[in-house]
Formats: sequence, structure tokens, C-alpha cells
Amino acid sequence: MNVPFAGKEGESAFARLCDELRPDLFRFAFWLARDRQVAEDVVQEALLRAWRSRESLADEAAVKPWLLTIIRREHARLYERKRHETVPVDELVGSESPELAAAESQETLDVRRAILALEDDYREPLVMQVLMGLSPREIASQLGLTQAAVLTRLFRARQKLRRALVGAAAGEGE
Repeated sequence: MNVPFAGKEGESAFARLCDELRPDLFRFAFWLARDRQVAEDVVQEALLRAWRSRESLADEAAVKPWLLTIIRREHARLYERKRHETVPVDELVGSESPELAAAESQETLDVRRAILALEDDYREPLVMQVLMGLSPREIASQLGLTQAAVLTRLFRARQKLRRALVGAAAGEGE
């Protein structure tokens, strides 16, 4: 069996692929974590895991979906093993903390809230298509679905987003 990432040449080829894909991996991790530092850590750990297992990958075309799966699992592992520190909101308000400042426009917040409100079955394929640029075929492979199921979920996700955003806009006019 031909292992594309074995030996010195394979190491170099895998390193080049990881460098090319790093912006997409970071974008996906940032979307999951909503924190730049956490996203960097997730990508770094995922790439280390991938490096150790690179010889098990038989097809170069499968690298991106494989790495995205590792990113998703590594992000989930963060929450399995550590508790995040919480800060009472009253303390932040009392100290007029800059962390409470709204850096995003209301429209961006509305879209983000609408996407986050979608059920996982609709949100995940939408994010994979819009942020990661994956095709329905790649999403289907990644999620273990048929391409028709992915297309249906994407269609329904957009419908739900449209309804939510039109509802939010109608609520502003009142």
C-alpha cells in the first residue's frame, strides 16, 4: 500500500499541506471557540495530533476533512478536561470593564445569534460551507451523510436564518 505521507518526502508534503490549510483550520477553530487564543491552541494541538498520525492517511484529498474533524474533536476535548473561570457580570459592570463593550455591529450580532440558534444538524453544514468553503460532497463525507441530505440541511438552514433575521428586523421597527 502506498502511504503518501511516509518518509522525508511525505513529511515535507504533509507540512506544506498543513501550511496551506492553516488559515481555513484557524477560521473553523475561531468560529467554534470565538476566541483567537483558544483557536490558535486548538489548531496547534490538532496539527500535532495530525502529524503523529499522518502515515495512517491514505489519500491526500482527505487531508482537509480529516484535519477539520481533528479540530472539532480537539475543541470538544477542551471542555471535557477543564472548567473555565467565570466572572460575575455585576463585577464587570461595576468596574466598567472594557470586556462589556460591543465591538460588533447589531447586524453582525443578529446574524451570529441566528446561526448559533440553529440546531446542530443545520448549523454545522452551513458553517462548513460558508466559512470553510467545503462542497456539499465534502460536507457529506465529513458528516457521514448523503449529499442529498446535506443539500436539504443547507436549504433548511438558510430558510430558518432568513425567517429569524426577518423576524429580528421586524422587531426593531416596533
